[in-house]
Amino acid sequence: MQGWLSKFIHRKRRRFCASLVRTYREISSASVDELWQKVVDIADVSWHPMLKSTNVPYGLVPKPGLIYQAVTRLSPIPIRIFVERVNPRELLTVRVLAIPGVEERITYRVESTVCGTCVSYSVTLRGWLSPLIWSFSRPYADRVARSLVEAVEGATLQAVSGKRKSLKDGCLDF
Repeated sequence: MQGWLSKFIHRKRRRFCASLVRTYREISSASVDELWQKVVDIADVSWHPMLKSTNVPYGLVPKPGLIYQAVTRLSPIPIRIFVERVNPRELLTVRVLAIPGVEERITYRVESTVCGTCVSYSVTLRGWLSPLIWSFSRPYADRVARSLVEAVEGATLQAVSGKRKSLKDGCLDF
């Protein structure tokens, strides 16, 4: 009897479980603080190619244990997102709880380098449905880091050009 039970448990452990890990990196001329502010502003996901909106109020700072809902651009069905780890100005790790059979972990990392500020976006998919989900989400995942950098640099550029116009219109004309 014990031999049969041990074989049954052993077989259960051999289930097919795929694991996909992919990291995307981009270099930006923006500062670490500017990039970090965009990453932790989980209410504004306008730059994210996969997410459409969240149910988080503006100004809420993500803390470990926070669970919120987001709507993707692919379907109107809300997904739940769980904040796992936050290191200020460095790292944000979230777990996406969408479908049983897939575990998705996303990590945003912001670090200062000699060439500029490096932002990396890592996706880890585990589970037997992960190859199928990856085939649908890969084109969007390829653009996340680039979209984040473009959003921050575009906002910085608009702020700088707005300041130049206000200086021209001032009383410093000679």
